[in-house]
Amino acid sequence: MPARILVVDDETAITKLISFHLQREGFEVAVCHDGESAYQEISASDFDLVILDLMLPGMSGWDVLRLSRNSGKRFPVILLTARTDEVDKVAGLELGADDYVTKPFSPRELVARVRAHLRRLGERTVDGGGTGPRLAAGALILDEGSRQAAVAGRPLQLTTKEFDLLAHFARHPGRVFTREALLGSVWGYEFAGDTRTVDVHVSRLRQKLDAAAPQADVPEIETVRGVGYRLAVPRRGGPRP
Repeated sequence: MPARILVVDDETAITKLISFHLQREGFEVAVCHDGESAYQEISASDFDLVILDLMLPGMSGWDVLRLSRNSGKRFPVILLTARTDEVDKVAGLELGADDYVTKPFSPRELVARVRAHLRRLGERTVDGGGTGPRLAAGALILDEGSRQAAVAGRPLQLTTKEFDLLAHFARHPGRVFTREALLGSVWGYEFAGDTRTVDVHVSRLRQKLDAAAPQADVPEIETVRGVGYRLAVPRRGGPRP
């Protein structure tokens, strides 16, 4: 069964362009041109991925994303925006978006990103479904089957990409990853992407880890200047790095 994708943009030319390229690749596509109808579609139907413009008439793309996440929808979301302001992109990612593409964009690259996210989603579907392998890093516990996380026994609320990123670090504690390597391993990109996406997700993870249990054996995502990031796991009872 082909993946179902919802494309939301108030410009008809944009939705036609994206729909053409997605349908040519075998995807099933639905289109909305405003926020209210988009949220109604999302509430009433099951989509595998949503391409969402931020600047919409009526209900904004931010509101569509926020309400969708609050209602438990966990499909990948790729933001589509004409704005170059970094704050807009960061705000979207912090609300739970997985990625963003800035207009003007390459339809070929957008389709490649769609495929990457759907591939990662398929891998999680195969691996998930109940209790599975557990990853431990100090006070952090990740259950890859149920996709639940906890710090010192307290649940840690993570977005889909935050869980994937933290699990990747936990599988390789102490190993340094470049931003490009993380885009390939966690986002599934086989091409150069915007590494700002990685920085925002790392920042959010740091905030959540610190807030969950500010104690000595909580792992820390360290920045390795000029290279990337690594997960530092302190010894139990020892000082944080």
